[in-house]
Amino acid sequence: MRVAVIGGGALGSACALFLRRLDRTVDVEVIEPDPTLRWASSARSAASIRQQFSNELNVRLSQFGLQLLREPREWLAVDGEAPELGFVESGYLMLATTAEGAQVLRDSHAVQRAAGAPVVLLDASALACRLPWLRSDDVALASLGEGGEGWFDGQSFAGALARKARALGARWRNARVGAFIRRDNNAIAAVQLDDGGRVEADAFVLATGAWSQAVGALAGLQVPVVGRRRTVFVFSCPTPLPRTPLVADASGVWFRSEGAGFIGGWTPSVGDDDPDDLPLDQPDLHQFDERVWPALGHRVPAFEALRRTGAWDGWYEVHPMDHNGLVGPHPDCANLLLACGFSGHGLQHAAGVGRGVAEWIVHGGFRSLDLSPLSPGRVAARRPWVERAII
Repeated sequence: MRVAVIGGGALGSACALFLRRLDRTVDVEVIEPDPTLRWASSARSAASIRQQFSNELNVRLSQFGLQLLREPREWLAVDGEAPELGFVESGYLMLATTAEGAQVLRDSHAVQRAAGAPVVLLDASALACRLPWLRSDDVALASLGEGGEGWFDGQSFAGALARKARALGARWRNARVGAFIRRDNNAIAAVQLDDGGRVEADAFVLATGAWSQAVGALAGLQVPVVGRRRTVFVFSCPTPLPRTPLVADASGVWFRSEGAGFIGGWTPSVGDDDPDDLPLDQPDLHQFDERVWPALGHRVPAFEALRRTGAWDGWYEVHPMDHNGLVGPHPDCANLLLACGFSGHGLQHAAGVGRGVAEWIVHGGFRSLDLSPLSPGRVAARRPWVERAII
């Protein structure tokens, strides 16, 4: 069997790795125009992992990703050398300031605990005892991960997935897809590349992140995934603070420790201006003064004196209908499998999604985790699969 994986970021590399891990007879070629991944979400992400989701499947996907981060020698070592992934296990803190938000945390907590996630709920007084540097008098309820959550080096992780896939026999081709060639039965027979080459395969995987809609259109297919710019701000604080968890404030602002300083940003809510496909390398610095700093100063009194020291931006590959990924065969083309649209949690779920896509191709169905709730068929059926914990 021949498989062409379009996109060599974390998701595409994970698909290639697990295809070769499951069946060494599968011929795998990854098509990626930018091997440095300069613009990919994998490299420009804040690269965090959490188990605090409202759906069990998302919790389970994070738990498998956690295995690779905790055990890189077992999963990602090449020639006996394990990659350095920079995993900092420091937890997530999710804050609710309304009764409605508190109920979402309670409902999600039940799901998380049933899946074995070490998460605790804290009222305002308990939160003040745990984290005295954090303002808590307006907090209705907080959810704190006590293990299995934190952050890591996203570019190193994506690179480690790719190196392991190559070590297992997958091949990389530095090229861009320019066209799809269809068979009489409407399946894809090959892709035409911008270097003049052509790659034929039995199955194709679309793992092109924020570019998925444009690449799908080359095959005459609708792939409802868009790039939405997110700016990450780097800042320092003159008042020493202990290492923080990743704090997700009810305002949509988040922050966490990063070395001797901090990083943070803002996630727009429904109704906020959040245009598609804005150019990168133009961080929205006004957002810091208008959105981020006021919320940071309110939540952490010491942050009233913070100083912004840098910023970068990257794309979330957003599936607007429900902010969950699309995994599995496209409903209008059975031999094109999607692995895209994760709306900010693709890097932490790359391993589990890659394994699932490989299982579908090799075995004809999902084996380890049932990823069918992420089926692209739910788009045409208008059946959103909503995740309530989006950051």
